[in-house]
Amino acid sequence: MTELNRNQLTEAVLRALHLMDLTALNDSDTHESIRALAAAADTPVGTPAALCVYAQFVKTAKEALASKGLTIPVATVTNFPKGEANPQAAAGETAEAVILGADEVDVVFPFRALMAGDEEVGHKLVAQSRLAVGDKTLKVIIESGELQEPSLIKRASEIAIAAGAHFIKTSTGKVPVNATLQAAEIMIQAIHDSGKPVGFKAAGGVRTAAEAAAYLAIADRIMGPAWASPATFRFGASSLLGNLLVTLGHDAGATRSSGY
Repeated sequence: MTELNRNQLTEAVLRALHLMDLTALNDSDTHESIRALAAAADTPVGTPAALCVYAQFVKTAKEALASKGLTIPVATVTNFPKGEANPQAAAGETAEAVILGADEVDVVFPFRALMAGDEEVGHKLVAQSRLAVGDKTLKVIIESGELQEPSLIKRASEIAIAAGAHFIKTSTGKVPVNATLQAAEIMIQAIHDSGKPVGFKAAGGVRTAAEAAAYLAIADRIMGPAWASPATFRFGASSLLGNLLVTLGHDAGATRSSGY
């Protein structure tokens, strides 16, 4: 990637911040830490696209956002992180997440089954989860770093798109290799080739403004500069927000209420 000038970097930073799913998916999460996450979403330069938390914290996140006057969506994860090849269980967990108040659900594709040659179970799992999510948003995590092979990344993307995914997402963030520029290019190209209104989410490993800009450049090149919006493009990240704020000249934890 060519080095960005200051104006280009600032533009990319603002775009990336508004496209973030600000994420906490840690075993150590508590209701208090999720309230702090919601407070961090109220930055001096606007809000991220969504918060992403475990299902048991969805209500806490929504209440905390409402207390700040924020109306951004709350996402959660299902069939996470292992991506079991059980469509009924994944769909049931997805339906339960919606009952708990989730506006968006990120379900893990049965990537190991695909690696073993089974394409059918992935299609069934996504299709049933799409039905279970109702009028909410379904993002399908293909776990590109485990699939590794470009042909498998492409095929998982194609299956998820055909089965009704609203977004295809690189990673759980729980494996050694998560989002990569190569995987992003393959997945966004698959969206382009499908002709369907499907979004893309890069998750895990996107930590700096320059890295975010590189992903946005791929989307701009393949889909056109007007394509990437919260309805079509997301970053799943926990540490990215602080770097973006620092790049804009704020403290890493700056919020509107902190006086910045």
